[in-house]
Parts: sequence; structure tokens; C-alpha cells
Amino acid sequence: MCELLAMSANVPTDICFSFSGLMQRGGNTGPHKDGWGITFYEGKGCRNFKDPLPSADSPIAKLVTEYPIKSELVICHIRQANSGAICLENTHPFIRPISGKNWTYAHNGQLADFKNKLPINNNFPIGTTDSEHAYCWLLDQLEAKQQGKGGSLCLRNLAPFIGQLCSEINKLGVFNLLLSDGDYLFSYCANNLHYITRRAPFGKASLIDAEMVVDFQQETTEKDVVTVIATQPLTDDENWHKYKPGQWVVFNGGEVVLQGQEQVN
Repeated sequence: MCELLAMSANVPTDICFSFSGLMQRGGNTGPHKDGWGITFYEGKGCRNFKDPLPSADSPIAKLVTEYPIKSELVICHIRQANSGAICLENTHPFIRPISGKNWTYAHNGQLADFKNKLPINNNFPIGTTDSEHAYCWLLDQLEAKQQGKGGSLCLRNLAPFIGQLCSEINKLGVFNLLLSDGDYLFSYCANNLHYITRRAPFGKASLIDAEMVVDFQQETTEKDVVTVIATQPLTDDENWHKYKPGQWVVFNGGEVVLQGQEQVN
């Protein structure tokens, strides 16, 4: 299956260290060689880099590791294809402009009978993956929930409902999710998801997949708070928190602002 990576921070921060480790899993230290993508939010806009090539061999991925783009919210995905061809339109993350915001989505897992079980009415996929189909179904449900209430869709206000929707989708297979509206970062765990929050006093960390060590004390201030979410831990000398199956967590500025637990069958 694929692997996910995200970052939520209270100050613009680069993700070069974490991404350098993840990209090696895309065809070098891991089997996720069927494309990769990353989205950086900057105010109401976002930069999106995607490539159907393995991230370990991608010149664009190398650019991302060497170009310290600073952002408060990042979503990344490396793909091991199980649904849909290996091509750009099937490469995560998927971005949709909804209610005046760029919503970004990435999924890890595999879903069965998704076209019959998740009928779509308004938001239609561009590619052919189970992931994008589930995203379109999820957006349909959010828009229907918000209809008649006025205002734009707000991820934080809809988080408990999104958690319920994730639980429904997860019944079709495995559904680990990252979702953002540019303000908040929503994460849902079906089986494998971890996070770590770094704050003062900062220390050193070593990547599992690359010979790289960073001393965060030299890169941060005492007020910085940075949370990194990943399918599997990226460092071997830090204490990563493992999600429980069915757990969802919402982050803003590196902090947990909401969380809940859905029943997993």
C-alpha cells in the first residue's frame, strides 16, 4: 500500500528532512514506486508537485528536498498502485476548490466495490483510482450536510461527521486519510498512522531511510511547534505516537485541536 506524510506547524517550516526520508521509500528502501506528490499551503494558495515516477529517482522530488519551501501545512503521498493505472491523474494528493478553499486529500489503503457502495452525485473523479472516487463521495456528503446552512465548508466544524464518513468508507477495505482545507489538517487511521510533535527543548533526530541527522535546536525557536504525521515513523531515535484504529485527529498550528474515535469492524 501507499504511504502518507503531513506536517502542521505554528510557523512556516520546511519539510525537507522528513521528505528526504520518505522519498527513499518510493523505490529505494520501500516498494512505493508508482508516483508521488506533495502540497504546500501558502495563505489561500497552494503549491502542488506531482510525478508518476518513483520518488527515489524523481528529479522533481530531488528539487523538493533541496528547495526549502516553508509552509504551515503540508500533505504528501507516495504511491504503490493497486487501483488505476500509473499516470499523473491518478497520483495523490488530489486537490479540489470547494467553497473558496483548496481542499487537499491523500489516501492509503485499498477499497472493494467502491463504485457501487459509494455513489457519486456532484463531484466526479478525473482519474480511475478508488482513492479519488472515495474523495468525491466524501465531498458530496459534506456538501449535502452543509446545504441550507449557509457559509463555506469548515473542516473543523465538520470533523466528527468526517470521522463517521471515514468509518463508513473503511468498511470497504482499508482507509487511512489525510485531508485539509488549508486551515486545519484532518487525519484518520484505519490501521497504520503515527505522529510526533516537536517543541522546545528541541533535540537531534536521525532518519531511518537515509543517512541524515538534524539538530532541530539549530533550526527552530523556543516558540515553534511542529507536528509530523506519517504512515510509519521516519526517525529511529524519537518517540512517535501510534494512532488507534478508528482514531481521527485534527491539527492546527502543530497542536491537536480535536480528536475522536470511530468503531472499526
